[in-house]
Amino acid sequence: MRMIAVLVLLLMVYLAADKPYQVCIVAFYNLENLYDTVDNALVNDDEFTPAGAKKYTSAIYRDKLQKLATVISRIGRDISPDGPVLLGVAEIENDTVLQDLVQHPLLHARRYQVIHFDSKDARGVDVGLLYQAVYFRPVYAARLFVALPGNSKEAAYTRDILYVKGWLSGEMIHLYVNHWPSRRGGQERSAPARAAAASVCRDHARNILHSDPHAKIILMGDLNDDPDSPSIVQVLGAKGNKEEVTPAAWFNPWLEPYQKGLGTLANRDSWGLFDQILLSHAWLNPGDSSYFFHHAAIFAEPFMKEDRGRFRGYPMRTWDGNLYRGGYSDHFPTFVVLAKKARN
Repeated sequence: MRMIAVLVLLLMVYLAADKPYQVCIVAFYNLENLYDTVDNALVNDDEFTPAGAKKYTSAIYRDKLQKLATVISRIGRDISPDGPVLLGVAEIENDTVLQDLVQHPLLHARRYQVIHFDSKDARGVDVGLLYQAVYFRPVYAARLFVALPGNSKEAAYTRDILYVKGWLSGEMIHLYVNHWPSRRGGQERSAPARAAAASVCRDHARNILHSDPHAKIILMGDLNDDPDSPSIVQVLGAKGNKEEVTPAAWFNPWLEPYQKGLGTLANRDSWGLFDQILLSHAWLNPGDSSYFFHHAAIFAEPFMKEDRGRFRGYPMRTWDGNLYRGGYSDHFPTFVVLAKKARN
């Protein structure tokens, strides 16, 4: 909390130093099993129904939407009253739950639009993108299939990667929203599956950069790996030091916070930082009329945390087994601040 306050203060001083700046918040949030209550025969969602193990009722669903809308409405609000202009999300069942979310009274005024594709994930969870149409105009969207290597995962399919191309306040940008394969079965055994997902993003982005070396690309998601993991450091070639980022590589602003012990989720008394937002080299060059990367932050307000017991300070999760815990998510959201000089 103190670090975020310092960053906000520094940003205010920085933006007032020369001339007014315009800022844009780009965020990612794993919504932790945002299902509707309807049984879908095509996926394994039985536990998230009124008759299922979790006794998942409409009242629980509405409370879950309330909790998520509360968090989303506050992300980056100290920096920009508009909050996230672009918000990637993971662990959502379908576009119905996203439409219910964006129509919530806490978010309705932002008029978020939704981009979503169904994938073949066995649990029926996908990724999606929420965007404020007043600032972002998509021109193309597609799902990128991730072929899992043999013996890396038990499931035959994982989540597709969402690719979106569009205009952000007049600038063409490219986005990937990811939820890479989990570590179930062991980190080492499952690593090739995450490397496969990273390779899909890498190869697709290389084609973009081949046509436009100055393309502005954002890779966000629950990567199920930390900033120093092989999928990110070796496959993507991401660097935590801006000076080491080449035009063909990624900048990862989360390496330093992770090395300092910060994280977005906790497991077995250890913090992980799976929820990351990476940027292509072009975002690192401040310009008079274009957005550039300013800083990154984890959004972890006190109301989102366990406040007692062994797990004090951890994300207050939605479920404790099949018991409805009534929390927000087992992940904290992350965001980056983009800035550019405002027009006279």
